[in-house]
Amino acid sequence: MNIKTLEQLLDKFKKNKICKDEVIDSLKKLPFEDLDFAKIDHHRSLRTGYPEVIFCQGKTNEHIKEIYLSLANNNKSLLLTRANSDTFDLLYKIDNRIKYNELSRTISLDVSKNKKKGLILIISAGTADIPIAEEAAETANICGAYTEKIYDVGVAGIHRLTAYFEKIQEARAIIAVAGMEGALASVVGGMAKCPVIAVPTSVGYGAHLNGIAPLLTMLNSCSSNVTVVNIDNGFGAGFNASLINNRDN
Repeated sequence: MNIKTLEQLLDKFKKNKICKDEVIDSLKKLPFEDLDFAKIDHHRSLRTGYPEVIFCQGKTNEHIKEIYLSLANNNKSLLLTRANSDTFDLLYKIDNRIKYNELSRTISLDVSKNKKKGLILIISAGTADIPIAEEAAETANICGAYTEKIYDVGVAGIHRLTAYFEKIQEARAIIAVAGMEGALASVVGGMAKCPVIAVPTSVGYGAHLNGIAPLLTMLNSCSSNVTVVNIDNGFGAGFNASLINNRDN
């Protein structure tokens, strides 16, 4: 339940469109609804301004369906991460408003009619980093941010990146996604006047250690505006970039 839903509920009661028992029944689900296998946080939007996110990996499709129905019934925008096409096919039969991004493995339901605000720039070092960059973009979008993407501009051909200097200067937050040695974040940080959230990816060879190498590079960045999230955590980057982007000037 978000603030708008709560206002609508109280307005219906005020106009005698619903009875007291119906209001009480709706409020019983606050602050959470116990589904036995999951405790659904219906207060998340009220507390933080952002909807709860369903992490699908490790969950059965039946559990995901029940969680989705509980959240969707409260008129929320929703994001599901680490989802697969089977999960999407199941949920689409229930709600054909949802969209599936195969690259990012996300399912989204965006019920907000508000115009996307600000500018979050998502930059990837290579094409292989795009799935994580897309997860970041989908997250930022569902959180109300306007996003633009610049892909495959890693430091092996740095002239590709410098061509976007003006756009980098315009951004309110930047997400830099890179595998291999992860140098992209430091370079972008040196070009930007906003916070840069660095995302190391598990793209690379042997001594790359499935993302440890770029993680350490990013943590040791000499650009003071760079902060780092976990390996392949596009969601965390997108969410935190949105917190920065959506703050009032």
